[in-house]
Amino acid sequence: MSLLLGVNIDHVATLRQARYALVPDSPNAEPSPLQAALAAEKGGADSITIHVRGDRRHMQMEDAFELKERQTLPLNLEMGNTREMLDFALKLSPTFVCLVPETREEVTTEGGLDVVTHFGDLKSSIVQLQEAGIKVSLFIDPEDSQVKASADLGAQMVELHTGAFSNLTGQAQEEEISRLKMAAELGHSLGLQVNAGHGINYENLEKLWVVPHLAELNIGHTIVARSVFVGFEQAVRELHERMQSYQETSA
Repeated sequence: MSLLLGVNIDHVATLRQARYALVPDSPNAEPSPLQAALAAEKGGADSITIHVRGDRRHMQMEDAFELKERQTLPLNLEMGNTREMLDFALKLSPTFVCLVPETREEVTTEGGLDVVTHFGDLKSSIVQLQEAGIKVSLFIDPEDSQVKASADLGAQMVELHTGAFSNLTGQAQEEEISRLKMAAELGHSLGLQVNAGHGINYENLEKLWVVPHLAELNIGHTIVARSVFVGFEQAVRELHERMQSYQETSA
């Protein structure tokens, strides 16, 4: 099975909110997250990822419902583990939910969810989501304890946080790659689907090919940045094409 591409379209909404946050019903509000999702599908995306944050800084709940209704790719909702967002997810019924840490001060998600510390609270949410037919992923740092706790919680998937890998260079980056490899191997051995995301771009992508058992990469900012010059569909297509070598290299 080839490596899947989940396209995160949050920053299409970021661009829209920069101008239209105070007038969301304006007929001029653009760009459209829905149009981005439709273009992503044409470019080869396998799923669409969105993060509806508590502060609504980019994606709005209305965007999520429109995406669920008007595009056909599986929808992956990233969300904080709060009562508000759990109720929203149960109403939206996306294909997947990825539980992530969230603080108002951060520019973007800056680390993995501490599954060990929040085990009890997460268990309740995971049970409710799964009973509603929603598959659950946990966004975690590549640490053995976090992978094991994720499996103990009964999550179907983990998404390994690749932010540290993306921001490091040289030997430090090689050490982070080793951590990702070990976490992927452990997750796979425990029956988890292993995904990865955060900070992956066109240039560092293939450095991850030594990490085994990857099923899906969730990538967003670099696609939006590239789309400024080549268009959204083409930006997705270029990245999707680069991902096709993963299975051969990792076999």
